[in-house]
Amino acid sequence: MRRQVRKGVWPPGGIVSYPLENIFKEVAFIAYHFHWARDPLFELSHKERHSWVKEISTINEKINAPR
Repeated sequence: MRRQVRKGVWPPGGIVSYPLENIFKEVAFIAYHFHWARDPLFELSHKERHSWVKEISTINEKINAPR
């Protein structure tokens, strides 16, 4: 174990906690649009799951843009 962690000093960065409600919303959003199974979506890192949410949103914006 790293010395800083043993001494109770935590290095900066990373997500300490992320609201469970937000995780459910992200998983539901991706599952709905891409028809992916729920369990693999829960296994994605926050960063990867958030990237998929942004990508789907971009696709939806292009599809729904006025012509």
